[in-house]
Amino acid sequence: MTPVFTTHSHVEADVVRGLLDAHGIRAVITSDISQSVFPLRIAGQWELRVSVDDSRAQLARELIESHQDAVGAGAVRLRDTLAPLEARVGYRFKDLGLLEHALTHRSKAHEDASGGVFDNESMEFLGDAVLGFVIADLLFREFPHHDEGHKSKIKASIVSTLSLGRLAEAMDIGRFVLLGRGEEKTGGRRKQAILADCFEALIAAVYLDGGIDAARAFIARQFGALIQEARSAGSEAAFTEDWKSELQEVLQSTGRGLPEYVLATEQGPAHHRVFVVEVRAGGETLGRGEGRSKKAAEQEAARTALTALRGE
Repeated sequence: MTPVFTTHSHVEADVVRGLLDAHGIRAVITSDISQSVFPLRIAGQWELRVSVDDSRAQLARELIESHQDAVGAGAVRLRDTLAPLEARVGYRFKDLGLLEHALTHRSKAHEDASGGVFDNESMEFLGDAVLGFVIADLLFREFPHHDEGHKSKIKASIVSTLSLGRLAEAMDIGRFVLLGRGEEKTGGRRKQAILADCFEALIAAVYLDGGIDAARAFIARQFGALIQEARSAGSEAAFTEDWKSELQEVLQSTGRGLPEYVLATEQGPAHHRVFVVEVRAGGETLGRGEGRSKKAAEQEAARTALTALRGE
């Protein structure tokens, strides 16, 4: 196979592959970087290559050159597609590939046979660390006289899966997530665990593209209201929504008894476990939720049950 086009964008690579396939030239997208390696482009080192059979390489190059405006539109299309999200983030990326990477769920990478699509789990890991550091710094400055235990409780509530998922929903991140077909069919764009992970990966993308100052500014904008609510209330409980208690009250008021939470499945490796919980009452399954802890999954299950009961 001979490489006939290189790029840093999945979208642009797909445009070229589609162009060649439409003219009867079989093309594949490849990359040197293994899926097991942190797949971020540092100083232009990460490239995607579009390759064809050696005998058709010259024809492919001529075809790409004759459609250069359409090919170049791949990068423009990526900017246009992600522009609404950039506006909500309040940051314009120099490297849109980082944002695209942050939005790529593992289901998308697993269904791609080219080896050139990488999921956002490594970026989520980095974003979690950046978020933890910045929130700790903000709380240290906002609550200089509070003890470590109080600040830790506030921090845990602020960066919970539920909180991150709600912030992601407010930004409509689910609309932009790149999912595999299977995850798409099961409502992946609305799953709190996926949204929370994408939010943390987004923080990593801002950090890698603009540095710690840009990441801190984004985090401060997103979490500022929660921190101020904690200051006003003097407790983390003021902004921690308890869907389980609310569901229990609704069920008891209608004579349906107490809810029961059942662990349906556990997914993912040990260091990145996702729990799936169902909530039932009277033998009927009312809701289902995912979370990175059983507690978070139960809260999400209660939230989905309440939404269904209210017909929202």
